[in-house]
Amino acid sequence: MTAEAGHDPSRRPTRLPLPLPLPLPLLLAAAVGTALAVGTAALWAGDGTRTGVPGIEDAGALTSWGLPMARILTDAAAVATVGALLLVAVLLPGGRALSPVQLRYLNWAALAAGTWALASAVALVFTLSDLFAQPVGDVMSAAMLADFVATDAQGRSYALMIAAAGVIVTVCVGATTALWARLALVLALAGLLPPAFGGHSAAAGNHDAAVTSLALHLVGVAVWFGGLVFVLVAVARREDRAADAVRRFSPLAGWALLAVAASGLVNAAVRLPSPTEVFTSAYGLMILAKAAALAALAWMGRWHRRRTLPALSAGRGGAFVRLAAGELLLMAAAMGLAVALSRTPAPGAGEASVSPAEELLGFPIPPPLGDFPWTPLFTRWHFDPLFAFGTATAALLYLAGVRKLRARGDKWPVGRTISWLLGLAVTVLATMSGLATYGKVLFSVHMGQHMILAMTVPILLVLGAPATLALRALPAAPKGEPDGPRELLLRLLHSRYVKVISHPVVACVLFVGSAFAVYYTSLFETLMRSHLGHLFMLVHFLAVGLLFFWVIIGIDPGPRRPPHLGRLFALILTMPFHSWFSISLMSSSELIGEGWWSLLDRPWIEFPMDDQYNAGAIAWATGDIPVLITTLILAVQWVRSDQREARRIDRKIDRGDAGDPLAAYNAYLASLHARDRRPARPATGPAPSEES
Repeated sequence: MTAEAGHDPSRRPTRLPLPLPLPLPLLLAAAVGTALAVGTAALWAGDGTRTGVPGIEDAGALTSWGLPMARILTDAAAVATVGALLLVAVLLPGGRALSPVQLRYLNWAALAAGTWALASAVALVFTLSDLFAQPVGDVMSAAMLADFVATDAQGRSYALMIAAAGVIVTVCVGATTALWARLALVLALAGLLPPAFGGHSAAAGNHDAAVTSLALHLVGVAVWFGGLVFVLVAVARREDRAADAVRRFSPLAGWALLAVAASGLVNAAVRLPSPTEVFTSAYGLMILAKAAALAALAWMGRWHRRRTLPALSAGRGGAFVRLAAGELLLMAAAMGLAVALSRTPAPGAGEASVSPAEELLGFPIPPPLGDFPWTPLFTRWHFDPLFAFGTATAALLYLAGVRKLRARGDKWPVGRTISWLLGLAVTVLATMSGLATYGKVLFSVHMGQHMILAMTVPILLVLGAPATLALRALPAAPKGEPDGPRELLLRLLHSRYVKVISHPVVACVLFVGSAFAVYYTSLFETLMRSHLGHLFMLVHFLAVGLLFFWVIIGIDPGPRRPPHLGRLFALILTMPFHSWFSISLMSSSELIGEGWWSLLDRPWIEFPMDDQYNAGAIAWATGDIPVLITTLILAVQWVRSDQREARRIDRKIDRGDAGDPLAAYNAYLASLHARDRRPARPATGPAPSEES
């Protein structure tokens, strides 16, 4: 006991919450109300509630106004779910077990996820009513709802969101570790994506760019908006380590802002037929209003970095809370505008008719390659936001790491930088040039695209050693602090999962077996029918190629580094299977992906089997050169490794280090010689022990 009666030194002193412009529940309610009010006004101004089609009865006022309101509530609940899980799993410092503060916000995430599931169910019913132009009461049968979910893309997207939100509720209720919170966060981010792949963007012209940019937009908004809401709540309630959470959120918010701005620009460019429509149509004016809100939010973020964050670190959080509250209301208004945009017809929407092939591809059928096939492969470019933004981000992060090393006087080989940037450039060439355009139309071009992504790009990227650069450039977490990005990367590289997949046998099986699994099953045709499936296939080919060549010639550290002879043996064993795959394509009598090619109705392809034969020939021809290059690189690495080992032994010998293998061996021989010259023991007496 202390001298002061009733004083407990282990008890944390009570800290009053920071003053908000409104009480916290009212502030959150005001944000939702702002989104609803702005969305309603924008819908009325843009005629977004008009659902009637000439000759078809209208669904009624309840559906016209209820559907956008349900979507706003769905979006708000989804954003709140992501924000709460982001605070628990990423922003608040902690260990493997969740702290009481983290568990409290995990309950908030469960409540938000339950609201998300309920609002999605209501939006599903309203969407069915809107599509069939029937009142809500007429579509509330279980049979109609089940058929809508089973046969319509929008129905499936809402069903997936409901399922994801339901699983998140279950996980949040029972989770006690950071791992489960992170899994719930990943599931929440994945649950945002189904509307992008099943809504209007999926049916728009150039839907590849529209779908990918919308998916990126949704994730960026959820991370930015949801994270802001909950760091504001944490700071206002003066939670432990709230200032640390804000510092972690600041760079994340900057990246989210870039993602939202870039993806919004791409989506607007896809939907607007001409730049003049920005100023002459209701849809364009809403885009301008969203852009103005985004610019204001960017200015607020800059003000946070320059003024309120330093004040918060000094213990004065009032300015941060007030500015963040205004930022929250402005974001809510932007969310209402976004929902109104999704209901407002774009200029010229529905006027131009497209062919079934163009509806599948997202662009018209390209002309035949002709007598000079290389010309259109390098001139008919097709923009893809995923690979465009992904490669640009990878290049900027890599160059930032190199700049940081050089600023502190460390060297980084120029050849690695050139190899990394060249690998990214070849990735862009394979995914956005005429290879991408004709890759959906010709199996031979698709196979060339596959070979570049799986066998050329990985060689260049793994020689860039990005993980080694990150480990040298990222700062180490202070002692006693939770793991930072550097520690998480090290833990991943030496994790059991990476140890399993980086085993040479596993890497070889994934590299060769995935080609057989994709092309000799119905998987190829299934993946080609959707943009998401096609993206998954390309990313998968790139990923297995990176894994295989990292095991063979990788510079980055890993859980195991097989000896050079073992790597050469794995490379030699893998190549016959690749040749077998190529020959089987050329000799096959069945057309791979026949259903997909028949849907395209290519008038200038007379013999599809000839194109498949060319695909096999391309796979065979393009496999030899990367293997030869890889063998030469491996030989050079082997020689350099032996030279480094020889220099290391020489240095130890010069120092007289007894721990050197050669010195130890000489000492061992000397001990044997001394033992042989030792006088013999008397015949009587106990036998000598092994230790003597």
